[in-house]
Amino acid sequence: MKPADIARLADIEAIEAAGPAAFIGHGDLHAALTDAAGRHAGRKAISWLPSADLAQPAEVWTHAELLHRVRQAANLLHELGVDGSQGVAFLLPAIPAAYLALLGGEIAGRVCPINYLLDAEHIAALIDASHSRVLVALAPCAELDIAPKVEALRSRCPGLQRVLWAHGETAAADSFEALLALQPGDRLVFRREVGAGTVAACFHTGGTTGAPKLAQQTHGNQLHTSWSAAQFYATTEHDVMINGFPLFHVAGAFVFGLSTLLAGGHLVLPTLLGMRNPAFVQRYWHFVQRERATLLAAVPTVMSALLGVDPAGADIGSVRALLTGGSPLPDELAAAFERRFGIPVRNILGMTECAGVIAIEPFRGPRTPGSCGLRLPFTEVCAVAPDEQPPRPLPAGQTGVLALRGANVGPGYTDVARNAGTFEAGWLVTGDIGHVAADGGVCVTGRAKDVIIRSSHNIDPGVIEQALLQHPAVLHAAAVGEPDEYAGEVPVAFVVLKPGHTLDAPTLLAAVTPHIPERPAVPKRVTLIDSMPMTAIGKIYKPALRLRAVEQALRERLQRAGFAGQISLKGEETARGVAVRFGADESRRADIAALMAPFALAWRLEQDAP
Repeated sequence: MKPADIARLADIEAIEAAGPAAFIGHGDLHAALTDAAGRHAGRKAISWLPSADLAQPAEVWTHAELLHRVRQAANLLHELGVDGSQGVAFLLPAIPAAYLALLGGEIAGRVCPINYLLDAEHIAALIDASHSRVLVALAPCAELDIAPKVEALRSRCPGLQRVLWAHGETAAADSFEALLALQPGDRLVFRREVGAGTVAACFHTGGTTGAPKLAQQTHGNQLHTSWSAAQFYATTEHDVMINGFPLFHVAGAFVFGLSTLLAGGHLVLPTLLGMRNPAFVQRYWHFVQRERATLLAAVPTVMSALLGVDPAGADIGSVRALLTGGSPLPDELAAAFERRFGIPVRNILGMTECAGVIAIEPFRGPRTPGSCGLRLPFTEVCAVAPDEQPPRPLPAGQTGVLALRGANVGPGYTDVARNAGTFEAGWLVTGDIGHVAADGGVCVTGRAKDVIIRSSHNIDPGVIEQALLQHPAVLHAAAVGEPDEYAGEVPVAFVVLKPGHTLDAPTLLAAVTPHIPERPAVPKRVTLIDSMPMTAIGKIYKPALRLRAVEQALRERLQRAGFAGQISLKGEETARGVAVRFGADESRRADIAALMAPFALAWRLEQDAP
């Protein structure tokens, strides 16, 4: 694979003119990894930071060692029955073993990476729906409580034949690492016909429970996304990336993970807790200096946290960009980060159903406020007319629902009945509202779907509403996302009680929490209101509730900080914005702006007349 140089739409069109074979030379993951290891055998591929102690050295694998271990993993999983129909699931943080389970599992058959923060019932449903016969999970440890959930899975998942424990003390017969060591790593001991169209993985999405929603991805989808990302970011074998994303998220796995490995670069994985480790975050810039990092990958809420971390003399001049995605990026947050550290920020628009990427802001191009970047080569992105089947593309600049088709778009959900409305006539309909500018920039102005995005995890508000509506005192319930500095959004709920019923909000929340099947979906607060805002046809009008949630969050922060300025809200169904009004003292503007900067929403300050 030859590197490309992408800065503008004309560069993408030049790549397309040369044809796909000149852009990506491999149709399957093993061939691509073998090529990368052959070209960069002795260079570092993965460094694992065991702790936030700067004095403790990293554990390092070269590209040749990584390929050796990936082949061992593929051979082991094949031996355990993993193939194109029987998969492997894993419950692992972003540690080296997770890369072996992901990459080795895709070579042997198919993989289902699972968010280990989900509850056991949800995990069991995903294991069953993905037909996984093997589970690789984090061995018992004090930092993450994954192991107790695994014990509950054994009786709930009849198709689960084997559980392997990784990264910890366990019996050799059940140790992922011990069993890997028994396998050859110089070759694959099995033959399997694999091509660009072969399904490699199914990633859960949508935050649904009870009826899992698994998006399929092929080898070709993942390679196209990963190699495209490497070219947009101008990644080479000299790059070192601190990747703070988990591998059950497509951005961590492919946009920032596999892309770096295919380019011959070096991934640094930050401790068991990743960017949730407060000690690591406080020493982040010193680890940047120690590892000579050139690229940083972090969600917008982590960017906000890093704004509060003083480099304290650390030399961070090696860093050429911070790469972000997973949730909306406020323009002010990106600008504040660039001003503070002198590090350019580049955004993406992604989706699980297309292996993680719809559009990317190129490193060699400018960051354009309001834009998520350019489409990938050999893809088409446009706005389409809402609710029209088949989707009808709209002219450049005209607002509609964003849709795409091309080499990154997966074959659909494992449950084909779920494809309607998302996979339509060859198009992937995203549910995001926006337009494509004349220069090719993809712009998102709102969200057609009600999904709540908490720390890059999609939450279906329906699971919250269903639990609330089961309570005998509840007449109407609606869940929306409230802005949060760390999580991006957290779920909150608004409830109208039935006539004659009296109940306080904390009691109601305590009563329904056991019926909400995943911990991240438990609302931060329930607010009792007299009536729901409704549309003309009698549907709950959620944009008004989202604005109310925004008001609650901002008033809470402003009051906590000692600001009594009036908050006024202005918003539309396709774009949310807030106006924070403050008194005539202009000196307060900077303080309020600093308080607002971490929130992933559009906002502005308006000064009251004296």
